[in-house]
Amino acid sequence: MRIALYQPEIAGNVGAVLRLSACLNVACDIIEPCGFPFSDKGLKRAGMDYADAVEIERHQGPDEFVSSAKANRRRIVLMTTKGSTSLFDIEFRADDIILMGSESSGVPDEMHAAADLRIRIPMHPQFRSLNVSVAAGIALAEALRQTGQLPAQPVLNE
Repeated sequence: MRIALYQPEIAGNVGAVLRLSACLNVACDIIEPCGFPFSDKGLKRAGMDYADAVEIERHQGPDEFVSSAKANRRRIVLMTTKGSTSLFDIEFRADDIILMGSESSGVPDEMHAAADLRIRIPMHPQFRSLNVSVAAGIALAEALRQTGQLPAQPVLNE
């Protein structure tokens, strides 16, 4: 399983996703350009020391990302407010890449076309969208649960 961020604009969100990736043992793809210097203090603050534990692959653009995904026979699962299928109604695969759009504009039509699945998180119709790191956490938790890849938790004795 992998999480991918399409041209992220906010360093704190990337840091939060990197921390999520570390905690769930999931690699992260960053599709550039980013809207901030990748060494930004906000990225480090949100990611804390967790980011060092994440396998990060930076792609110089969408074409490079799509080519890499296809070469590795991975499905691109796009999280989008325009998706007609709930993430709870699909069957994730262990090697899927969950793609999150940029904070202000999502992804362009070419990325919608490149995606194998376009899914959404069900939510109250009065609201537009969730924060990208929150949505990534929801999607990853469901995908890892379905595929049996959630990290094992030790049993704590009371």
